[in-house]
Amino acid sequence: MTALSIAGFDPSGGAGILADVKTFQSLGIYPTAVITALTAQNVNRVDGVEPVNTAFVSKQIDMIMEGARIQHAKTGMLYSAEMVEMVARQVQEYQLKLVVDPVLVAGSGGDLSQEDLVEALRKHLLPVAELTTPNVYEAEALTGMEIVSEDDACEAATKLGKICPTVVTGGHLKGRDIFYKDSLHFIEGEIIKSINTHGSGCTYSAAITAYRAQGMDLRESIRKASDYTKKAIEHGEYGTLNQMWQQCP
Repeated sequence: MTALSIAGFDPSGGAGILADVKTFQSLGIYPTAVITALTAQNVNRVDGVEPVNTAFVSKQIDMIMEGARIQHAKTGMLYSAEMVEMVARQVQEYQLKLVVDPVLVAGSGGDLSQEDLVEALRKHLLPVAELTTPNVYEAEALTGMEIVSEDDACEAATKLGKICPTVVTGGHLKGRDIFYKDSLHFIEGEIIKSINTHGSGCTYSAAITAYRAQGMDLRESIRKASDYTKKAIEHGEYGTLNQMWQQCP
């Protein structure tokens, strides 16, 4: 089983491509990866972003799809509207089942996108995805809403769910995830008090992608990914998750 991550490179190893690759491998999925941007960052701050040329990102995707049989993919940081539109075209061309992690800022607060990215995500990428996984901040940006309660998060999930199935992650609310596909569903969880959360959104969306590649439906994939990510946080060190927690003694 193989899956593809299309995302940025975080040299700290906690988020982005490296988090996705570690998650795929730990769940028995052979990882392939397309790098959309290089970042200078650590678990505390982002000091710079160098996006990869959109045409070269497209070429990376073409070469991977030429050489591997891939059905499931996820996106992380895409940075620009131009890149979003290109990825959306290739998702359709290759009939990929896509999970969109709509990365706008790093967990440390640094900006990882251009201003027109939100509209491009809504207009081009979400309509061709099978799921998007915004946190509260990202859900606010995508809906134009202010989310201060679980009821607000339900409304946002419903609003985005008209475009594609949506799970609003609960780390900033009561700890449970709110999933909308035709109707609202709650994925029960708990808030884990930890500093080792850098890359949690990347890990979560990658785990969903991996479980989908194993043949699970969306709801079960979300539930298992939530459990997996919480365990990765519990085993984390240095401010980041440990995606390889299953190998810990």
